[in-house]
Formats: sequence, C-alpha cells, structure tokens
Amino acid sequence: MAYDAARYGSDVMVDAMKAHGLRYVSLNPGSSFRGLHDSIVNYGGNSPEIIECPHEKVAVGLAHGYAKATGEAMGVILHNVVGLLHGAMGIYYAYLDRTPVVIFGGTGPMALERRRPNIDWIHTANVQGNAVRDYTKWDDQPATVRSVPETIARGYRIAMSEPRGPVYICLDAGLQEDELTEEIPPVDPARYQVPSRIGPDPLALDRLARMLVDARRPVIVPGYAGRDPAAFDQLVELAELLGAGVIDTGIRLNFPNRHPLNVTGSDDALSDADLVFFLDVKDFGKPTQVLDRLTRTITSRIPADAKIVDLGFNDLEISSWSHDFTALHPTDLQVTADSAVALPMLLDRCKELERADPGRRPAREERKSVLAGRHEAVWEGWRRQAKADRDLSPVSTSRLAEEVWEVVKEHDWVLTAGTASGWAPRIWDFDRAYRHPGASLGTATQISISLGVALAHKGSGKLVVDLQPDGDLMFDPGALWVAAYHKIPMLVVMFNNRAYYNDWEHQERIARHRGTPVENAYLGMEIDGPAPDFANIARSFGWYGEGPIDDPEQVQAAVRRAAEIVMSTGQPALVDVVCQHE
Repeated sequence: MAYDAARYGSDVMVDAMKAHGLRYVSLNPGSSFRGLHDSIVNYGGNSPEIIECPHEKVAVGLAHGYAKATGEAMGVILHNVVGLLHGAMGIYYAYLDRTPVVIFGGTGPMALERRRPNIDWIHTANVQGNAVRDYTKWDDQPATVRSVPETIARGYRIAMSEPRGPVYICLDAGLQEDELTEEIPPVDPARYQVPSRIGPDPLALDRLARMLVDARRPVIVPGYAGRDPAAFDQLVELAELLGAGVIDTGIRLNFPNRHPLNVTGSDDALSDADLVFFLDVKDFGKPTQVLDRLTRTITSRIPADAKIVDLGFNDLEISSWSHDFTALHPTDLQVTADSAVALPMLLDRCKELERADPGRRPAREERKSVLAGRHEAVWEGWRRQAKADRDLSPVSTSRLAEEVWEVVKEHDWVLTAGTASGWAPRIWDFDRAYRHPGASLGTATQISISLGVALAHKGSGKLVVDLQPDGDLMFDPGALWVAAYHKIPMLVVMFNNRAYYNDWEHQERIARHRGTPVENAYLGMEIDGPAPDFANIARSFGWYGEGPIDDPEQVQAAVRRAAEIVMSTGQPALVDVVCQHE
C-alpha cells in the first residue's frame, strides 16, 4: 500500500489485478472508473502500470499486441457504455485472434439514488456486457466488493485458458468508491491458477502419427501453433523427419521462411500431396484454395484423393454469432487438443514409427529435394519481380522491404504486425520464433497492435519495426503519442501508397468487369490532395521523423538514421516512404 488511509472497494480490485500478474492496464480516462484509477495510482503505486491512450480502440489493440508478443494477459479499462462501444472493434479482433485481454469496465453507479443527473444515466446500461457478449469468452458484473476477487480470478483464468480470448468484467462505480467496512479476504492466486492444457486422445494421436508417417508426400499447414514458441523448432524437426512441405498461414510465425521445406507461395505445393495436415487452423480454405476475386468462386488445390487430417481446438469455443469458424471442410481424422501439448507428443510418436522402418529414409530425402526445388523456384520468382521493380518511383513494395531489411538485419529485431503486402517474408530472414507475433488483422488495427508488441519488448535491446500502412494510421494518428509519452522504442517505416488500395483494387476489378471507367476508381479511395505529412505528424507527437521519400535510393539511409535514434536514445522514429499502388 502506497499510503496510510481508509480502504476502498477499488483497492480490493487493484489487489486482485496484481495478484494475477497484470503488469499493465491501458485506458483512456473516464469518470466511471475514477475510484479504480485513484487506487491504481495511489494505493497500488501505479501498479499495474497505466498506459494512457487517445482512444479506447487503441487501448484494446495495444493490449492485444502485448498479449500476442508475450503470451501474457494484459488489462484494459473502458469507461461505461461509451468507452465499451469505442473499444468494441478492438475486442472483436482480439476475439478473432485468440488473444487474452482482461477488460475492466466502469459503470453506474447501479444504485439509482447515487447517479449524477443525465451523465450517469446516458452512460449506463442495464446489462453492460451485452454489448460485447457475442465476442468475448465470458463477462460478469460483481454485485458486491466481496465478490470482486473471485470474479477477477475467474476472468483471468478464462482469458488465459486455451483457446484464449478477451473477457469483460464490469465494475460498479459505487462499489469502487465505497469505503470498506470490513476486511475483504484476497484470493490466493496459487490456488486459482490457470487450468492445465487440453491433451489429445492417445488412440487418435497414434492414428494421426501413423497416417503422417505412412504418407509419402505430406504437407503441413500450421495456423495458431506458433503462439507456443517451442512449436517453431518442433515443426522444423517434424517436417524434416517426414519430408513434408510447410505452408505457413502467417497467423503466427510457425516456421522459418528460408527453410527449404517452406513452400509457402508455391502453386505446386499441394498439387501432388497425398496428405494435408492442418495444425491449429481455423480456416482450412484460405491457404489451400484458389479464389476468383471477381466472381467469389473458389477451387481447392488439394487433390481429391488426398487425406485431410487436423489437430487443434476444432469446435471448442465456437461462436454462434461470428462466422470466424469459417467453412466446414471434409476431414479423415480430427484430433481435438492444444497443439502446445500434442505437437511434441506427436513428434515423439512419429520418431518411434520412423525408427521402426528405416527403409523410408531414401524416399524422404528424395521428397525433401523436390520440395527444396519448389522453395527455390518461388524465391527466384520473388527475386525476379523485385529486380524488375527495383528502380520504380514511388518506391515498389519489394524495394521498401529490401532497403529496410538491409538495416534491420544488423540488429536483433522484431516485426510487429504488417508485412508490406507479404514482401517482408519474401526478403527478410525469419529465423527465430519471436521475430513476428503474427500478421495484422485489418485496417485500423496495426498501429495499436504494434504499440503493444513494442511495449512487450521494451528494455530487451531488440529493434521493433512496424511496416505501417498509411490507411491504418489515418484511423489513429494520435496513437503515436503513446510511444513518445511512455518511452516505448519503435521504428515505424510507412508503407504509404496514399490510398486505401486494397479496396481501390476491388473497384478497378468491378469497373473492368462492368465496362465502367476504371479511372474513376480513385474516388473515395485516395489519401491524397492533400497527402498527409506523416513525418511531420510524428514529430508533433515527440517522434523523430523523416520523409516523405519517393526516391528508392534514399530509403536505406533514412531508415538507418531512424534506427540509430531508436536504439541509442529510445525515442520512437518514423520514416515516411511513398510507395507504388500494389
């Protein structure tokens, strides 16, 4: 306790937060949690540490990024109904991305006689959790201070239990501000720990191992497996043992991109597969289907006679609201288990079976040689494309990734979220599990998630890099202030095509199909006339800033100067690079 005074309900809440190891809480200020705010600052000694944000969506996104990078839950506090609704999109994305975020809301007071006129009424809901119940794992609103320690203990356990996700705990403003009349016994966190992970059915796992070992041309498609850093090396060992190609979805970093068995991007990767192994994947279709973007028709790349097997959470925690469960695909075997538990067990069983029949090795080695050729063909295609576009001005996306890599490779680095339309994995060397916590999820998510990733690595000596789309930053430019104020070192290199080009491309496609003027596609899509001066915006928030740069020959030097600033002073830095419409 930081001071000797009366105790309040919000003090109990802070004790419970600290008991479960919440190091940070992100928030935008709100009166419905003024009691909790005071207790964190003055009773808890700013522990959990407050990360002040300009918007609730940024606060939730920051916690999302932190949780992805660390595997630890982070707290968020949202003000009443309005703050909850502002943060709702961030909560939904955390739910989709299976990240543990513990969201605390202030509400009320629920006692009508204690409400201020107007404001406490219009900002309070009957059951506040209803606003996010369809995309949280659990929500609760304790009615007494005595209930608070148990509620927070349960919420933390649920958020951290696999498959992980956000929870919402609504805290009555009256309970926060009431002076305690009795001592509230704390919950012993040692006796309320996160339950053990879900193991596989032994018979089903054995059958899976036998099917993998019997396959002559297996392909592995990992999704969320990389949330466990150990999976990175385990998957390399399994692929090399089986002579299996790996198509990495990028949802998490699952497999080294330069490994010769990584056949991501190869049109032939699945053409002759006799077994496809999905490892903790929700969407089987995206990495294995061809999409006609105009007609929205899909064609599977998986041969009709190939076996399809799956290990993951399957129908656990499936939503009855969001269709993130994706299309239902036929499978020959599904094993329900946490891959963090099952993958090492599966690897050991495959090793046993492989040792029992050493005659398989020559065919395995031959298959690995075929896959290595496909890997090299893909990379050679990328190199040719990059070379053809190298001198373009504005800067090609491939050249942007190349010039940033020349600087980044001199450091121990982490890439936060976006990959510059997939060009970073085509050029950089993702050789460690921590290099990348997984792909970004959509517009208006990347800068806040990147802040959380940078916070997770603060003090580590790593260079944290965000290849930041301009459309995304336009939603939340105030988020830049967070890094400057909280001294979070990060390097932002703008992937700035001065457009919402993903949608612009859709409009061009529709126009060509309908015979309408393609040149009109820019309407409602461009971020130009005026073009935002992102370097100047960054400087106004206390960052080092350079740009805009449209000459590819100037990019590397500018990025190197910015990286030196970040690494030597801890000041965040932004380099604005104007890119092609790609």
